[in-house]
Amino acid sequence: MSDTPNHILDSLGDPSKQKKSWKFPLFQVLAILSIIAVMGALLLPAVRQAREPARRSQCKNNLKQIGLALHNYHDTYNAFPPAYIVDADGKRLHSWRTLILPFLDQASLYETFDLSKPWDDPANAKAFATRIGAYQCPSSKLSETNTTYLAIVTSNSCLRPTEGRQLREISDGPGNTMMVIEVPVEHAVHWMSPLDADEDLVLGIGPETKLDHVGGVHALFCDGVVRFISAEMKPDVRRALISVAGGEVIGDY
Repeated sequence: MSDTPNHILDSLGDPSKQKKSWKFPLFQVLAILSIIAVMGALLLPAVRQAREPARRSQCKNNLKQIGLALHNYHDTYNAFPPAYIVDADGKRLHSWRTLILPFLDQASLYETFDLSKPWDDPANAKAFATRIGAYQCPSSKLSETNTTYLAIVTSNSCLRPTEGRQLREISDGPGNTMMVIEVPVEHAVHWMSPLDADEDLVLGIGPETKLDHVGGVHALFCDGVVRFISAEMKPDVRRALISVAGGEVIGDY
C-alpha cells in the first residue's frame, strides 16, 4: 500500500496540476535576438567614446616617454639622433626609433641588432617581430609592429637625415619646434623603418583627414612637451613650427 498522500497522486495524474513547460515560437526568439543585437550596436559607439579619453591620454604619455628618451640620448651623445643612419652607399639602414631603444628600457633588444645591415634584414628578425608599446597609439587600428609616431624630417628640422642636431642650434626655441608628430593611420610605418614625415605630410593634415583623435593630432616638441595640434591649424603656422631656425613670429596656436 503506498504511503503517498492521495492529493499528491492526484496531482501527478492531472496535467493541469503539473508544472507547465514554456515554449516560444522561433520567430519570437529571432525577434528578441535582433533587438539585443540592435541595442548592442547602438551602445558600442558610446562605449568607445567613453574609452577614448583614456586612450588619448595614453597616446600623449607615449610621446612624452619618447621625448624623454630623445633628451636622454642628447645628454649622452650631445645631440639628438639622426633621423636615420646609412651605409657607405647612402642606403638607409636604421631609424631614430631604433637608436633610442636603450633609453626606452629596451637595451637588451637593442643589443640584438646588427646595425651594419638594413632594418628589415633577416639578421634583425627578432626585433622586427617585437612590439614596442611606446610606439603604438592605443586608438590606432594597426599591426602590433607599426607606428604612427613619425619624426618630421626636412633640411631644417630638429631630426635631420644622417646627422644629429644639438639643442643650441634650435634658434626658434625648443618650445616652438616640433620634432615628432602623430600621423594618420594610412601613413603608418613599421617602427624600425627609416621612413618619417616630410613637410607635405605634416601640412596635409586637415579637417577632412581621418585621424585617431577627434580634431587633431599629438605632437612632441623639442623641449619634450607634448601638445595637441588642431587639424584646422593654418599651414603657415604649422610650417613655422617645423623649422628650427626660420625666425618666424608665432602667436598662440
